[in-house]
Amino acid sequence: MGLPRHARGRRRLGPGRWQVRARLERFTEPAVLLVLRDSPGHGYELLEKLQALMPAERIDMGNLYRILRSLERDGLVDSTWDDDAPGPAKRIYVITQSGRRVLAQWVEAFAKIERQIEQFRKRYEEQRG
Repeated sequence: MGLPRHARGRRRLGPGRWQVRARLERFTEPAVLLVLRDSPGHGYELLEKLQALMPAERIDMGNLYRILRSLERDGLVDSTWDDDAPGPAKRIYVITQSGRRVLAQWVEAFAKIERQIEQFRKRYEEQRG
């Protein structure tokens, strides 16, 4: 059973020892939109592309399909069934114009966060001496 987690992204490894894992919450949704902006795809294909884009993150197939359903419900992606390929039919997902606009907003939000992180890092480095 490991030691308890004390705060999001931080846990005690032992006396005076900590592990910190910085991660972006909810990063999978914009990553899905980015991958779909590059080309349409079915679930497993998208999973492979997401794993290549974010190798440090573990992406669950069930979570990916929940995100895709949510994006489709909100009009950010569309899907159609591909019956022409060999094997079972596959649902092919494609980004919509609304999805492209939301992706652009994600990029703007990430740029703002990136600037804040850079300010944080610079302040840390200045006082480090």
